[in-house]
Amino acid sequence: MGKRSRNISSVAHFLKAMDPLPSSVEPQKTGHEQEERVSKPPDLCRQAQPTLPTKRRKVGLLGSDWEKYDASGLAARYTSIDEVPEHLQKYFAQRHRYFSLYDDGCLLDEEGWYSVTPEKIADQIAERCRCDTILDAFCGVGGNAIAFAKTCHRVIALDVSPARLALARHNAIVYGVADRIEFILADYLEFARGYALRPLKQRNIDVVFLSPPWGGPSYLTASPQKEKNEAEATLQGDYSLSNILPIPGDELFYLTRRITRNIAYFLPRNVDLFEVSWLLKPGESEGGTAELVTTQRAVEELVEVEEDYMGGKLKAVTCYFGGLVDGQEDIF
Repeated sequence: MGKRSRNISSVAHFLKAMDPLPSSVEPQKTGHEQEERVSKPPDLCRQAQPTLPTKRRKVGLLGSDWEKYDASGLAARYTSIDEVPEHLQKYFAQRHRYFSLYDDGCLLDEEGWYSVTPEKIADQIAERCRCDTILDAFCGVGGNAIAFAKTCHRVIALDVSPARLALARHNAIVYGVADRIEFILADYLEFARGYALRPLKQRNIDVVFLSPPWGGPSYLTASPQKEKNEAEATLQGDYSLSNILPIPGDELFYLTRRITRNIAYFLPRNVDLFEVSWLLKPGESEGGTAELVTTQRAVEELVEVEEDYMGGKLKAVTCYFGGLVDGQEDIF
């Protein structure tokens, strides 16, 4: 969404009223006449003031065309760090990394401040997930959905929170991509189970993006330490998939594989990659392998792990499955 052009109509009107073109040239005044005119009371020679245009009604952050979707009443709009609660100030300092158009009216609720995917990372994931139809299972305030709208023909964005869904639509309008996103208030677990019952010919979701709640800002220290053997230790990571919400991360993955094999799974930077690798263990899917879509490969399937850096720091990892993996495009 570009910047609005300045309204200069009032300036032009003002100049026209202040400097009218004379209809005829008046004869030069004599010294006596000039002196008499100067001596007249000021109110008799006061120049007429221009009529200024009526001020427009303020219609919020999105303008009159999108006023009904303006969600500015659902979240505080911070413009200065002095306005921000202390526990959110470190996130506010990175606001332009989250949304480069933050100053144009983007909004985040408290959960959104610490859970939204930084824009450059979201754009990278969207490029890897380029397809016809993608499902953002936990859209939050819309960071990833906005990025997907730039690379995919159709985006389905789900969330269980009416407020966050409204904020996501609001932010998509700021970016000018709201017309390419379907915002649906729904529980992903119920949606996925219902969708999996459809005949294959009625399924049109190519990719599912999973960015479930990790457990809040304390996820880095919330995972219990566990003993690892030598093979597990090489993969490091102390965040267990069992901490994923609303259900353990492995169960969430197997449920999603009933929709499509093409999954992008956004996980904490300290996730236990040994657990991630075991997601592809044969026979470990929910309901057995018969429940999976019928594009199952006979050969071993791989998972690709991409580290997501921002400002030189590792922020998260994105695990790609199915046809999203480099070299496995044949099973997309």
